[in-house]
Parts: sequence; structure tokens; C-alpha cells
Amino acid sequence: MSPLRISAISFLNTAPLMWDFENEGTADRLRQHFEISYTIPSLCAEQLKEGSADIGIIPVAAYTVIPDLVIVPDVAIAAKNKVRSILLVSKVAIDKIRSVATDDSSRTSAALVEIYLRKFVGLDPGFSRQKPSLKEMLQWHDAALLIGDPALQARTDGYFVYDLAEEWKRWTGRPFVFAFWAVRKAALQGRPHENIAQVFQQSRDNGLKHIPEIAEAWAPKLSLSPKLIAEYLTENVDYGLDAENLEGLRLFYKYGLECGVFTQLPELAFLEQRVADTAVRR
Repeated sequence: MSPLRISAISFLNTAPLMWDFENEGTADRLRQHFEISYTIPSLCAEQLKEGSADIGIIPVAAYTVIPDLVIVPDVAIAAKNKVRSILLVSKVAIDKIRSVATDDSSRTSAALVEIYLRKFVGLDPGFSRQKPSLKEMLQWHDAALLIGDPALQARTDGYFVYDLAEEWKRWTGRPFVFAFWAVRKAALQGRPHENIAQVFQQSRDNGLKHIPEIAEAWAPKLSLSPKLIAEYLTENVDYGLDAENLEGLRLFYKYGLECGVFTQLPELAFLEQRVADTAVRR
């Protein structure tokens, strides 16, 4: 039987999730069952939608438009408060923003900034999707949305800067979920039972045990200090999908529907797993 095709994201914040798939010992074994490719969040979702991938770590907004997916339980990219990698950077004060350039790599962050400005700030600016270059984005727009590694690397001195996960928490009292692993139901048909959920949960757990190694490996790639990277991965990003995070996720979908960002309220469906093998992160 052919391996399940994984579409993963080449951002720092996914590195702990991919630990078992990328390191000797576990990687060789997993290659017998999984085939991995790397892209940006929005293209992960497109690959799941078109069927060129079986499993993807997708922006949560994409879940509203791709049918027949199940979510891997207990694994996500989320933030309990400030996240530092989802930033609205503005030349003007928040109430004067009339145009926003959004990073074209993630639909969830674009949806979040629309909800934030429309529902919480009371603005209805224009939005334009662009490549993540702060200088170019701000050339013709009042503000720019940066996500992921470009946000961590951005030089924002002299600008108004709003951490959107922190703003979401301030307004709603809930964490924010950015992405999760999703699996096409069709890809599971005809296969013997494989505890896919446990594979992804265990990879996450092992990755979180190796944050110093991840930080050292990524520091030269991003021109950031290992200390800053380690703090980001441990203090800013939350890798669980607990009850509190699920509350925040459902509220995001609800507000997105109210603001016209989404056209439907999705039903959350989770990948089943054997009770004896369930991995719960403490």
C-alpha cells in the first residue's frame, strides 16, 4: 500500500511537530508509511482540497471550505496569549487604517485581521494579498499583516505593532488556534487501522523535548538567537488542542460567519483512535 502523503509547512513553528519525521531512528521507520513535502500554509490546504496530499497541517480557516476532513486530536499550532509571529504592522494608529496588505501564505491570519478590525475596532478597510515584504506592503497600504518567520524577522521600530493573538485574547478571553493536522477521509479508506493520531501526537511530544536542538538549528536560518527561538517555541506557541483552545476556535468560526469572512459554520470532526493508545499531553 502506498505511503500517506503529508503536506507540511516550512515555518519554524512547525519544527517541533515534525521531529519524528525528520530525525534519524524515527524518520526511517515513518518513511515506510508517510511521504512528506513542504510548502506554505495556503498551499497545504490546496493540496488537501485537490487530493494531491492526504494529510496536511492546514490553516483553520481552510477547514471551512474543504469537505470530508477529520482533525488529528490534541495537536495544533495555537497561542494562549501573545504569539509574536502574527503581526499587524501599521504606519498609522489603529483607528486610521484604511488599507491592509495581507501575507498571501495563510487564509486564517487574513481572516483574523478582518474579524479583528471589523468586529472589535469597528473598521472596514480594503484588503490586498501580497508577498511578505514589509517595505513593499507598506508602500501603498496603511498596514501590513505578517505571519510566521517573516513576522519574527521583521524590523518594526517606528511602526504601530499589534500582535493579533494577544489582541484576540484581550477581546475574547480565549486562546487562538492557527492551524491543525487534517486528514482526507478518502485517504483512510481500505487501509488497515493505523493509529495516525498517536504518530503525530508523539512526534509533537518528542519535538518539545528537543527545543534547544531545534533552536540551534534554526538560529542561522533566521538570523535570530537560539534563546529568542527557544522562548518563542515554549512561551508563545501552544501545541495542544485542549478544551480552552477549542472554545477559541469555535468562537473564531462564529465571528467569521457573522462578519461574512466564512460562509458556513463547520462541524469539527476528529480522527478516531484506540483508547488504549490515546496520547494526552500534560
